[in-house]
Amino acid sequence: TLRINKPFQKSLKNMHEIFDKYGTDPIILLNQWLSEAEKSEPNDPEAVNLATCNLNGQPSNRMVLIKDISEKGLKFHTNSNSQKGEDLQKNDKASMCFYWKSLRKQVRIEGHIEMISAAEADDYFASRRRERQIGAWASNQSASFQNWDDLENAIKATEDKFKDVDNIPRPPYWNGYRLAPQKIEFWIAHHDRLHTRFVYTKTKGGKWDAAWLYP
Repeated sequence: TLRINKPFQKSLKNMHEIFDKYGTDPIILLNQWLSEAEKSEPNDPEAVNLATCNLNGQPSNRMVLIKDISEKGLKFHTNSNSQKGEDLQKNDKASMCFYWKSLRKQVRIEGHIEMISAAEADDYFASRRRERQIGAWASNQSASFQNWDDLENAIKATEDKFKDVDNIPRPPYWNGYRLAPQKIEFWIAHHDRLHTRFVYTKTKGGKWDAAWLYP
């Protein structure tokens, strides 16, 4: 007979409490919370704070828009020559944080970044408005410049370049990335700062464990 010690029994009971209340798959729960936020957030409910880190250990964060959430991870698109792109080229570890003020809910995700295929990036770029396609070509993202006219001139030059082109191609430096999560924490605000916190952690077998966290 398999004997289970008390600490493991307690951990298993807590995990099952979370599974019974919130489900066994944090990706499904995250999509449910996002759908809820789409009804209450006034702007960009899919916006997430993306944190990266360079090889010197200097962290950097910014808001990006998530375009897809699946079992593969959370997908976003950006200029690979930007600061975040350069960080991710050298250090694929990253984290994200959603915060929906209208719901007083938060989700923190930790994992590693993978670049999506060129074909998938092409498909998404083709779906963008022409003005945003022009912007992707014209903007040297994260680089400094002296005069606002520099940007406007770059946009005008790009418009002229593609004036006879129906389908603007994707710039070679404009790519898609996906954060493959290893840990997903859910947070619900409560009175007296006694917030509800629980975390899903992916096991080596690819399944999810869960545990409560002290507020």
